[in-house]
Amino acid sequence: MTTPIQVRFQLDYGVFQLAVDLQLPGTGITVLFGHSGSGKTTLLRCIAGLQYAPQGFMKINSRIWQDSERGLFLPTYKRPLGYVFQEANLFPHLTVRANLHYGLKRIGKKSPGAADLKPVLELLGISHLLDRMTDNLSGGERQRVAIARALALNPEILLMDEPLASLDFKRKQEILPYLSRLHQQTNIPILYVTHSQQEVAQLADYLVIMDEGRVVASGPLSETLSRLDVPMAQDREAATVWQAAIIEHEVKYHLTRVAFEGGTLSLPAIDAGIGTLLRVQIYARDVSIVLEAPAATSIINVLPATITGIVNDRAGRSVVRLQVGNQVLLAHITCKSALLLGLQLGMPVFAQIKGTSILN
Repeated sequence: MTTPIQVRFQLDYGVFQLAVDLQLPGTGITVLFGHSGSGKTTLLRCIAGLQYAPQGFMKINSRIWQDSERGLFLPTYKRPLGYVFQEANLFPHLTVRANLHYGLKRIGKKSPGAADLKPVLELLGISHLLDRMTDNLSGGERQRVAIARALALNPEILLMDEPLASLDFKRKQEILPYLSRLHQQTNIPILYVTHSQQEVAQLADYLVIMDEGRVVASGPLSETLSRLDVPMAQDREAATVWQAAIIEHEVKYHLTRVAFEGGTLSLPAIDAGIGTLLRVQIYARDVSIVLEAPAATSIINVLPATITGIVNDRAGRSVVRLQVGNQVLLAHITCKSALLLGLQLGMPVFAQIKGTSILN
C-alpha cells in the first residue's frame, strides 16, 4: 500500500487566502481543478517549495519537506521532484538530448546513458527527436520533451501546471494519449493542474476541486464527479467516467461491447483488442430516465438503475444521481419530467444512455 501524500498550507495575500488540508494518494494522477484564481497553482508552488507558506506541512514517502512548527523548510533544489510548466522552457541553443541532460547536471547527478533514458523516451515517443534542436519542434513535441526532462530526474513526484494550456486543440489531442499512459507505466504520483473538464475526465484518478483558495471537494474521480453538492454536477458539461473493458466486437453492426462493474454497454466500433481497458465518459445531458424498460427504442443502452440523489437548480432542471451496477451515473432532466415521473430516492428506474465518449 502506498503512503499518502500529506499537504497542509495556509498563507494570506490579503485579497487571497490559501487554506488547504489534504491527504492525496501516493500513486496515479491527482488533478487540481478550478477556475483561474482558485489557488491551484499557488498550492502546486507551495508543494514545490517555490512559494513559502508561513504555516505549512508537506510529507511524501515518509519524508517531511516542510513543517513550519519545527522550523523545517526544504528548498526546492533539495526536493526530489519534477516540474512541468505551461511553457516548455527548453533551451533553444541545445539539442533535445542536451536539454534532457541539463537538469541532471544542475543537481549534480550523472547524465544517463541511452539505455537509462530509453523507458522515458519510448513512453513519450521522442526517441527520434534526440538530435533535433528544440526550436524546430512542434508545441506538442516541445511539451513532451519538457515532461521527459522532468522524468529523467527520477523524481518522487511530478508536478504539472496546466501543461496543455498553451497548445491548440490539435496539439492537445496529440499529447493527451501520452499523458494518459504516464500513470499506467510509471509509479510516480502526479499532481496535475487544469481548468479543463475534458482533461479532468481523461486523466484524473483522484480529483481535488478548488475555489477561492479552499478545497470544495476531493476524492476518487467517479465519486467526486457525481457529488450533487459541487458545481460540476450541475454544469452543462457534467459527466461521469466509467472504467470498462472490451469484451466483444459486433462487426456486423460496427459496434463494440464493453463491460463495466455491473453491466455492459454497446459503443461505436473501437479498434482495440479484447480485454483492452477504456475510460468511457457519459454526459449527464445524454441520459434520460424511464420507469419501465421500453419495448421499442432506438437507444441501445438501456440499463436498470436506482435513484440515489436528486437536486433541483434554479433553471428548471433536476440533476439525478443513479446507481447502475457498481457505477454512479448522472442525468440532467427537467424538473417537470421529474415531477411527472414521480421520481424519489430509492426508486428503481431505467437509464437510457444516448451517447458516450471513449477517452482512452
